[in-house]
Amino acid sequence: MKPVNVGLLGLGTVGGGTVNVLSRNANEITRRAGRPIHIVKASARDLSRPRICDTTGIEVTSDPFAVVNDPNIDVIVELIGGNELALELVKKAIANGKHVVTANKALIALNGNELFALAQEKGVMVAFEAAVAGGIPIIKAIREGLAGNRIEWLAGIINGTSNFILTEMRDKGREFAAVLKEAQTLGYAEADPKFDVEGIDAAHKLTILASIAFGIPLQFDRIYTEGISRVRREDVSYAEQLGYRIKHLGIARRTSAGIELRVHPTLIPYRRLIANVDGVMNAVLVKSDAVGPTLYYGAGAGADPTASAVVADLVDVVRTLTTDPENRVPHLAFQPAAISDIPILPMAEVETAYYLRMEAADKPGVLADVTRIFGDQDISIEAILQKEPPVENVGTVSVIMLSQVVKEKRMNEALKRIERLDSIKGKVIRIRRENLG
Repeated sequence: MKPVNVGLLGLGTVGGGTVNVLSRNANEITRRAGRPIHIVKASARDLSRPRICDTTGIEVTSDPFAVVNDPNIDVIVELIGGNELALELVKKAIANGKHVVTANKALIALNGNELFALAQEKGVMVAFEAAVAGGIPIIKAIREGLAGNRIEWLAGIINGTSNFILTEMRDKGREFAAVLKEAQTLGYAEADPKFDVEGIDAAHKLTILASIAFGIPLQFDRIYTEGISRVRREDVSYAEQLGYRIKHLGIARRTSAGIELRVHPTLIPYRRLIANVDGVMNAVLVKSDAVGPTLYYGAGAGADPTASAVVADLVDVVRTLTTDPENRVPHLAFQPAAISDIPILPMAEVETAYYLRMEAADKPGVLADVTRIFGDQDISIEAILQKEPPVENVGTVSVIMLSQVVKEKRMNEALKRIERLDSIKGKVIRIRRENLG
């Protein structure tokens, strides 16, 4: 059996993990793929840097183009991240007739439509299981395992850094800033944590999940994105008292009016399995018509978990090297000609329930004014909780409300009017609420 020669772009954490998994499980992988898989060439920015893997037998270079242009290489594995250089390298690899495996969610979310079209023209594959939720085989589950289903919605904890922060805030009563600093020390968050805590990383991943779930083009720019930096310790605590937990969710839902695509902090009932996914773990809950709800849980990052997904893609590529390109599993689950540009709902048209916290003057009539405004917007209140004020805020009370499901634009109008009341101090804190039943 002639080996399949692989060129690896990036020898960092995931690249090193990929080398280790291929070496450690070589016999099993060969039995599954039908041919040996050998990494013969790799690129790294710093050739002197210590590695987590043994590169014996691998030609290592600082020039990634030397890898993609090598005629002896069959498959390129792109693990350098980012968008500009990675895009150039992947396009060159496709032009050279090489299959591509990538863990780069930004690359796929922002450029996948173009890359898949180029790959189809050249008769090659672009595989991207590792781009979403690390080692959880969620792409394969939706694209193949649920191929007989009409998917109604999905909701995912798809950023481990944000989940770690919210878990620490809940379990230890800590503030966001303190936990973020610890996450950076532990290596869970970058020095600039914006991509994680402001929801951009999760939005990249939701773009991909929604596309394969609903057969729509990749549309990162249409996702409503909100991070966790404004979630306060008291909101986490109040949510717990009300029977909920706050999770940073990516939600995609099919409705009669269009597709919802949104990333934001969300209250979910604490009894839901996904509400109990803690620390840096990831989970995706998928609701489809035939099988009902299915939950996929596991490590969303790390050397070996992500390498697991990379190597699984390599095995898939090797299995299909001799397959007629027209009969391969489509990149986005649906046949390219069947991709449908279903409208994406603006956030103002989305319907959901809400958790609201406001600081109100401790005097008669305030709640009556607030509930009157909600009534004018046809917003029903499900529960009200009034908390004693802290010592430094004598004269005000925290009022927590849970609304029933309402269109977001109605809630926006109600909150604008409430915030104009003299009896309400500052902005009303709002966190969306989903039952996920």
